[in-house]
Amino acid sequence: MPHRNAPLTETGRLRLARCIVDDGWPVARAAERFQVSRPTATRWARRYAEFGPAGMVDRSSRPRHSPRRTPAPLVRKVIHLRWKQRLGPVAIADRVGLAPSTVHRILVSCRVNRLWHVDRATGEPIRRYEAARPGELVHIDVKKLGNIPDGGGWRALGKEQGIANRQAHRGRPRKLHGRPNIGYCYVHSAVDSHTRLAYSEALDDETAATAMAFLDRAGVYFAAHGITRIERVLTDNGSAYVSHAWRDHLATHGIRHSRTRVRRPQTNGKVERFNRTLLEEWAYRRLYRSEQARRSALTPFLHHYNHHRSHTALGRPPTSRCINVSEQYS
Repeated sequence: MPHRNAPLTETGRLRLARCIVDDGWPVARAAERFQVSRPTATRWARRYAEFGPAGMVDRSSRPRHSPRRTPAPLVRKVIHLRWKQRLGPVAIADRVGLAPSTVHRILVSCRVNRLWHVDRATGEPIRRYEAARPGELVHIDVKKLGNIPDGGGWRALGKEQGIANRQAHRGRPRKLHGRPNIGYCYVHSAVDSHTRLAYSEALDDETAATAMAFLDRAGVYFAAHGITRIERVLTDNGSAYVSHAWRDHLATHGIRHSRTRVRRPQTNGKVERFNRTLLEEWAYRRLYRSEQARRSALTPFLHHYNHHRSHTALGRPPTSRCINVSEQYS
């Protein structure tokens, strides 16, 4: 395809060549008329005479022979090391005896310079999935964060003042290995697999009773956005999710329960990725001066995430998939 400033497109080349070959125009006159050089006009006229209209297409600039090209078996070895062992260009170059720049060029040409499509743990291609309808599958997980002492922690004030604030924190923080420990914030999150609609709460523990109460409130939140029924939930193997109380609670509401394989958080990847977004765009986005200030910022973040922030996988906010999901509006 010609570049944006090219004087001739394929159609223009054909008109030029026909003026010279079919209509008998002098090359100089045709070149002046189409505002190109005489060698250019001659080249397209010669190609038209030899190949017809098909000769007006740009030819590849790739050389016919590349005697210094990297041998194919060596290229396959580079790709194997990249795909199966996830090595970088420098490490691969040391193993195969090539320059790192050469290895990088091979990886780019084979489109494996980025490993976003490969599972880092197994080296196998990632199998992406999405529920067919809203409410069919909801991912649930808990993210554990250290509480922020009154006045601010070490991220905002440095270690010395942060430790002093921990010591002076209300509630007499207990000691853990000689250091003040003011407890943790447990962020419970639920993400709908189809719409990516997310709901989170910052709570004080991760017991089964807390998890069940969170699930009920998440169901109310989803119902307010048109997802009236949760059919199945997917969790890890945390103590709350393997308890009999959790099992009986789901059975009461007619919800099926699935758990990920041990040491395979990728199965619950949608909520795991949402946890990363929580850290980057809420928990560590600002230097909060108290735990209450951080927890108060969670609700505005969720509104922005669900209603205004364009989701990478969807190309639009999650609520855009929640319109009339239950066909309750005409």
